[in-house]
Amino acid sequence: MLRLLNLELQKLLLNRTSKVLIFVSFILPFFVILLSSFKINFFGIFTLELGELGIFNFPLIWHLTTFFAAQFKFFFAIVVVSMVGNEYSNKTLKQNLIDGLSKKEFILSKFYAIVFFAFISTLLIALITLCIGLYYSSYTEIGIIIRETEFLLAYFVKLVGFFSLCLFFGMLVKRSAFALAFLFILFILEWIAFGLMTWQMNSDIATKIQNFFPLQSMYHLIEQPIQRIAMTKFPDKTEIAYDYAVHWYEIIIVLGWTALFIFLSYLLLKKRDL
Repeated sequence: MLRLLNLELQKLLLNRTSKVLIFVSFILPFFVILLSSFKINFFGIFTLELGELGIFNFPLIWHLTTFFAAQFKFFFAIVVVSMVGNEYSNKTLKQNLIDGLSKKEFILSKFYAIVFFAFISTLLIALITLCIGLYYSSYTEIGIIIRETEFLLAYFVKLVGFFSLCLFFGMLVKRSAFALAFLFILFILEWIAFGLMTWQMNSDIATKIQNFFPLQSMYHLIEQPIQRIAMTKFPDKTEIAYDYAVHWYEIIIVLGWTALFIFLSYLLLKKRDL
């Protein structure tokens, strides 16, 4: 495993564009810190500071930071599709296979790189969240601090699943731009399918089926926290209550899609004439 990971990291770090994109991917999550210091001036009358509203209290902050950090995943998605596109354009794929690397090892090297970068990103978010929380949170008991850290697991699984989808599209079309376009097409197709199902059946059943779609299942791993913040400020308004927890079955669904995307990527490579 380490040999394949090291091989892939060497390829990425020797490419200037990949190095820049990886650097940006790791720097962007730090903008969550800017969110904590964000101030809104209301015409000079008073200043509203987000850090003073209690939204960075433990355990809510784990939900908040992982949700917003996940929005930056598209930058590393470019790295994933590029590392596949470069293999074809630079003929390194064929050379690797000639040098003795099997097709299975080739796909695994990509997957190990995906898991590695997702793990590093999760560690960064954990450290950032801990620092912001210890600074702003009114609750510093260890039991409260570690509560809801399952959002970190959901964040990690979400990244691995999404990047595996990008790897599959990269293998499918061999071009970075087209692979990214396929993500947008898939997003549109999922909503078209949901619209057709809603027309044909009960909307609740259609929603449950939609939650099994690739992009939707990844999105629902970490629900939006805005409504939850509103619930803490207006606890009597039961109509805004919703289920924001991380569920084991949602993680299983995304892991299932991840395994399928990696297998399909290998199948494509195995059957393709290089």
